[in-house]
Amino acid sequence: MTAPAREPRLWAVVGATGTGKSDLALDLAERLRSLGNPAEIVNADAMQLYRGMDIGTAKLAVDERRGIPHHLFDVREVIDEAAVAWYQPIARAAVHDIHARGGDAILVGGSGLYVSSVIFDFRFPPRDAVVRARLEAELDALGAGVLFERLREKDAATAERIDPKNGRRIVRALEVLEQGGQTHGAALPEAPVLWHPRTRILGLHVDRPELVQRLDHRAEQMWRTGLLDEVAQLREDGIERGVTASRAIGYAQALAQLRGEKHEQDAIAETQALTRRYARRQVSWFKRYPGIEWLDPMAVRVESLVAED
Repeated sequence: MTAPAREPRLWAVVGATGTGKSDLALDLAERLRSLGNPAEIVNADAMQLYRGMDIGTAKLAVDERRGIPHHLFDVREVIDEAAVAWYQPIARAAVHDIHARGGDAILVGGSGLYVSSVIFDFRFPPRDAVVRARLEAELDALGAGVLFERLREKDAATAERIDPKNGRRIVRALEVLEQGGQTHGAALPEAPVLWHPRTRILGLHVDRPELVQRLDHRAEQMWRTGLLDEVAQLREDGIERGVTASRAIGYAQALAQLRGEKHEQDAIAETQALTRRYARRQVSWFKRYPGIEWLDPMAVRVESLVAED
């Protein structure tokens, strides 16, 4: 009697920036494919969604993808907004399609909210275009600080989780409050429930001193390998009109340098500081994932991971 077909798995490879997530995802996909499982990779890095944002996001070039199908890379223009509510359904559709082809889907990225929107039962409050437009006009007129104080008065818990300079996030939280809803504050649900029953979450961990060294070096490398030229081209494509892309770490600093607002060393130093801070937030986010398996990227063997499965 033939054994029933195994239900495809959803893997999630997560962790702070600079920990080697792309390499592990490739190694895992290669191993699975060598065993007859046509695994494919789905991007969960918000900035790698953008066409042309390559150097500053450490995006794998097509010829570095080892022939493995990759999904949701280069699917937005830099003038487009990349909202997680937009991302969730298309990412889940990509997972469904991979599973329908008989393969495991490997979700890889460090954008915590994007990862969570796919692997957990993560629902979003409603939107109101009129309220949003009014709040965005207030943001332009009054600045993020005034709106942040308003949010803190109405919902202190959410305000604690939001960068006071992130006007986009502040506007969204206020928009939800005005509709009588409760903001999730871009936070993980208290008791997250898996969206797909066969989900396995792999977290990459690098000791803080080593990670800081990696991140600082990577920022310097970005400038050495042509980030300014990349951003100059993206200016022609309209990145300065983009709500999301223009604020990406590294890109905002390179834009400021190109406009003559920062010297190169200052742009690099600011990128390094912001990247270190972002990495801390990523670690804090992923630490709260139930069932996450923490791995040392220098010691992990994909053969053992697949054998355990």
